[in-house]
Amino acid sequence: MKAQPRFRLLPMPGHSFLLFIVWLLLNNTVAPGHLVLATFLAIAIPLMTSGMQDPQPSFQKPFAIIRYIFVVIGDIIAANFEVALLVIGPAKLLKPAFVAVPVDIEHELPITILASTVSLTPGTVSAEISEDRQWLYVHVLNLSDEEELITSIKQRYERPLKEIFQC
Repeated sequence: MKAQPRFRLLPMPGHSFLLFIVWLLLNNTVAPGHLVLATFLAIAIPLMTSGMQDPQPSFQKPFAIIRYIFVVIGDIIAANFEVALLVIGPAKLLKPAFVAVPVDIEHELPITILASTVSLTPGTVSAEISEDRQWLYVHVLNLSDEEELITSIKQRYERPLKEIFQC
C-alpha cells in the first residue's frame, strides 16, 4: 500500500528560501513589514504549488553528471568553431534541415535536459518534442548526414542521461 503524503509547512524548502531572499532583494529592504510578507510568500507559494509537481527521476550517478557536463562543454566549444567557419563561408553551401530524433527517455526532466543540450550546441536547435514524447524535432544549420546526427545525439547526450537518471 502506498504511504499517504504528509503535510509539511515547507514542502520545498529551497524554493521557500529563494523566494524569501528574492523578495527582499527586489524590494531592497529588510523592513519588518517586508520580512513578514517575504515569510508569508515563502510559505504560501510552495504550499499552493507543491501539488502541481509531477514526480521526476532523481540523479543516480554524480560522476556521470560531471562527465556529461564536460562532454557538453567540449561539444559547445567545438561547435562554435564549426558554425563560425560555416557562417564565414558562402551561404549557398549550407544545408539547413529539420531532423526527427527518436527519444527513448520517458520522463519530462531528462527530455528537457536533452532538448536544452541540443539547443545549447551551436548549429542545432530543439524545435519541438512530439506530444507522445517519442520524437525530438531538431533544426540543423548544416546537415551532411542525418543518421550520423541522430546517432551522435543519442550516443553523446541521450545515453548518458539515461544512465544519470536510470530511466
